[in-house]
Amino acid sequence: MLDQKYISIVKSTVPVLEKHGTQITTRFYQMLFENHPELLNIFNHANQKKGRQQQALANTVYAAAQYIDQLETIVPVVKQIAHKHRSLGIKPEHYPIVGEHLLMAIKDVLGDQATDEIIEAWGEAYGVIADVFIKVEAEMYEEAAAAEGGWRDFRSFVVDKKVKESDVITSFYLIPEDGGKLPTFLPGQYISVKVDAEGEEYTQIRQYSLSDAPGKPYYRISVKREEGANTPDGKISNHLHAHVHAGDKLEISAPAGDFALDLDSDEPVVLMSGGVGLTPMMSMLNTIVEQQPERKVTFIHAAQNSGVHAMNDHVKELTKRHPQLTSYVVYDQPTDSDREQSLFHKEGYVTLDWLKNILPSNAAEFYFCGPVPFMKAVNSALKEWQVPDEKIHFEFFGPALDLETQAS
Repeated sequence: MLDQKYISIVKSTVPVLEKHGTQITTRFYQMLFENHPELLNIFNHANQKKGRQQQALANTVYAAAQYIDQLETIVPVVKQIAHKHRSLGIKPEHYPIVGEHLLMAIKDVLGDQATDEIIEAWGEAYGVIADVFIKVEAEMYEEAAAAEGGWRDFRSFVVDKKVKESDVITSFYLIPEDGGKLPTFLPGQYISVKVDAEGEEYTQIRQYSLSDAPGKPYYRISVKREEGANTPDGKISNHLHAHVHAGDKLEISAPAGDFALDLDSDEPVVLMSGGVGLTPMMSMLNTIVEQQPERKVTFIHAAQNSGVHAMNDHVKELTKRHPQLTSYVVYDQPTDSDREQSLFHKEGYVTLDWLKNILPSNAAEFYFCGPVPFMKAVNSALKEWQVPDEKIHFEFFGPALDLETQAS
């Protein structure tokens, strides 16, 4: 329990953190990697370059300061981050290093404003917060290891086959090199893939949603080849597309993530995806038709056009075979051929008026994933339609942002 004196001091820093939070976390990462470059083997370089990791950490520090006297309020955020930490291999010994550099960054950015009293209070508060994370993550490591076929850190998998799904998305079917069992997972969860790409000094870890239903003899990920092989995003996706083939090995972490289909519910479900946000939605869709064949489901996918639209034939086939499933396609840049063949249901974007036209009501569970602008638009539409917060579920690829406040 944190002393009341420290609680008061930390809470008094909330306005400063709101103003300087991202500046502090940016400086934190600079100092951390200068002093501990080995940690670049863990952190996602793409998220660093785009500033998303810095913004996400700033949001977390700000929330921790606000609720330092009632940390139970931010337990959902803690668990979401802890899933990612466990998947990446973050360990208790990393926390003192992070704490030291966070305090250094606060002092460096705020200067004389960061008095010894404030630094001491934040040092104590960080210790309490770190203990919460370490405890939650320890339980997650144990759970992953104890599952049937489970493991704790990374495990070697073989690419069983590689399937081109569209001009930009390719699926990789992964089976354990040791021939052992595969633990089940929740539809919507992801795995981390550890890659040693040619020409890269550090190991790169990327998280990819599992794109098929659980219970198969393989894990499937479907990877979008990002534009520009030399961009942070593109280095690893292009490496996987160009250099990883059937028979090659990849190091994989056990499935993780708190974005998952509620299989205890039989309410109608609406699955919406934009671009490669399709991947967790496919896992959910395949699971519903296999395990909940009577559950009504509406599947909506938005893409530029048919050239980059993955798994469309599979969804069409499922829609034909399962009367409880309805599917829609939205293209914002359809080709002439797309128009001639009537390959889509709406040109443009997903809008509230259109959702009201195709859905009988807002009484459903809504799940969505895709680029940030897509998710902001969908989230805004559902809020305007007065869908209850507990019925709205979404997943970010990368550090979580605030859909209502973050720029796209």
